[in-house]
Amino acid sequence: MGTPEFAVASLEKLVSSSHKVVGVITAPDRPAGRGRKLRSSAVKTYAVSQNIPVLQPTNLKDESFLLALENLKADVQVVVAFRMLPKVVWAMPPKGTFNLHASLLPQYRGAAPINWAVINKEKKSGVTTFFIDEKIDTGAIIASEEVILEEKETAGSLHDRLMDLGAQLVLETVRMISEGTITAIEQAPAEPLQKAPKLTTENTKIDWTCSGADIEAFIRGLSPYPSAWTTLYQNEERLTMKIYQARFVAGDATDSVKKVFSDKKSLYITVKDGTLFIEELQLPGKRKMRVQDLLNGFTFENDAYVL
Repeated sequence: MGTPEFAVASLEKLVSSSHKVVGVITAPDRPAGRGRKLRSSAVKTYAVSQNIPVLQPTNLKDESFLLALENLKADVQVVVAFRMLPKVVWAMPPKGTFNLHASLLPQYRGAAPINWAVINKEKKSGVTTFFIDEKIDTGAIIASEEVILEEKETAGSLHDRLMDLGAQLVLETVRMISEGTITAIEQAPAEPLQKAPKLTTENTKIDWTCSGADIEAFIRGLSPYPSAWTTLYQNEERLTMKIYQARFVAGDATDSVKKVFSDKKSLYITVKDGTLFIEELQLPGKRKMRVQDLLNGFTFENDAYVL
C-alpha cells in the first residue's frame, strides 16, 4: 500500500525478491497538469508495468474494496507513504500490517518527518518499520536503521537516501516475518518528543525574525518540495517568492533585517545576525531558476524588502 515515488523503491525490492506481491493498493488517479488529465500514482505505474493487480479505493471501508482486499489472501500488508488505515484493513492479514516510516520512531511521528528533521538541524535521521495500531505511528517497532545528516542536507537529498535505506529495511522486515524471527518492541516515551506535522501554507512561510542559520535550514528542509516562501514588497507590489537554495554568512547583529539587496550577480537579504545569500528561487509567472539567470531579466528595486 503506497502512492508516491518513495514507496516504489520498496515495491521494487519486494517484486525482485522471492516473496510474491499479490496486489497493490494505491490512491485513485488524479487530474494533473494544465489539461487536467488523469494521472496515475508512481506506485500504480510501476505495479501495472509488473502486471500486479491494483486496487484504488476512495473509501477504505467500502464493502466491495474490503472484499477485493480479502480475496487477495495476503499473509502480510506493507504500507509505505499511504493513508491512515481503519482497523478492518490493518487487522486483516494473519501476519499483520507494518508501516515504513522515514524517521527514528518515536521521534517525528506525522506526515513530514524528512522535512522537519532537516528544518530542526538534526544530526541523524533514519527509517523504522513498525506494526500498525489504532494511533498514528505509535505501533510496536520491528526494526530501524539510521543515517547521519550531511552539513548541507536538503529534504530532497535525505528523501532519496531514506527511500533506498527504507526499501532494504522493508525487505528485511518481510524476511523476518516470513521466518518468524521478529521481536517487536513497544515504543518507549521520549522527551522532548519532536513531531512532524503536515506541511501547510502557514508553516512553510519564512520567519525573518529567526537566526540566519535557522532560516537556511528551514529553506533546505523544504527544498525541493513544497519550498519555503516569503512575500516580496517593492514598488507597492506584493509578490510571492519561493526560495529553494540559500547560503547564510554570519555578521554583526543588526536591526535592519528583511532588506533585499541585489547587483548584477547576487541577491541577498539582511537577517538579524548576518546575510542570507539567495541562490535559487522562483517568482510568480516564472520557472525556478538560479539567481544569476533571474537577474538578467528582473530588477529588485532599492526599496525591496521581505515579510
